[in-house]
Amino acid sequence: MFELMVPAFLISVILVGIHSYLGIHILKRGVIFVDLSLAQIAALGAIVGVLFGYELHTTGSYLISLSFTFIGALIFSLSRAKKHKEIPQEAIIGIVYVVSAALSVLVMDRLPSETEHLKEMLVGNILFVSKSQIIKTLILYSIVGFLHYIWRDKFLMISFEPERAQNEINMKLWDFIFYSLFGIVVTSSVELAGVFLVFSFLIIPAVASVMVCKTIGKRLVFSWIFGVIVTVFGLYLSAKLDTPTGATVVSVFGLSLFFVWLVKR
Repeated sequence: MFELMVPAFLISVILVGIHSYLGIHILKRGVIFVDLSLAQIAALGAIVGVLFGYELHTTGSYLISLSFTFIGALIFSLSRAKKHKEIPQEAIIGIVYVVSAALSVLVMDRLPSETEHLKEMLVGNILFVSKSQIIKTLILYSIVGFLHYIWRDKFLMISFEPERAQNEINMKLWDFIFYSLFGIVVTSSVELAGVFLVFSFLIIPAVASVMVCKTIGKRLVFSWIFGVIVTVFGLYLSAKLDTPTGATVVSVFGLSLFFVWLVKR
């Protein structure tokens, strides 16, 4: 049983690595549910792809899903750019999420035979990732991570010094690039691990790091270590207790965050 968990462990480490970093940005920007919103947009794209004859988990389906995610990235980048606004960006994120979910239901109503497959895409099945999926994900996320490293000054400025960013750089453009890269990660991750687990990878290590550390560098290191340790323990419990993997790991993440909070108190 534990041998079967090795691919799940490897892909989880990769997912934790990229999502814990992105989570620090998302937490600072105050757009906590942008991950869920982009994931729903990606799911809508995949569903539309099936409507036009593309099978799930194929290149055509992925590209359509990704194109929908880029539209979401454009919406979020434009909704954040104004200095003074009465409508918070979180409201836009919520609206995009619920409209995407509603459209998904309408399209799935025309595809009754594909409903179960589409549900699996949202839930994910991290236990059955293949070696090729692990390698592709590692390469893709390494490229995204490299681009974040090259453009780190601009991304960090937008997240941590938005007023300065508005005066010094084209904020709409760089916000769009950030959300586009984020959308690529979300589109790929949700297909592998499901919405709930990906959201946990993104937010919970980042929240724990903010509780413990003050600087960005320390938060990044702590969130990586915290995320990997919790994931390993969650996978172990899942194998030991024969419980659903994703739900077990998410539950362990929640309990671990509560423990960090207690220790901090």
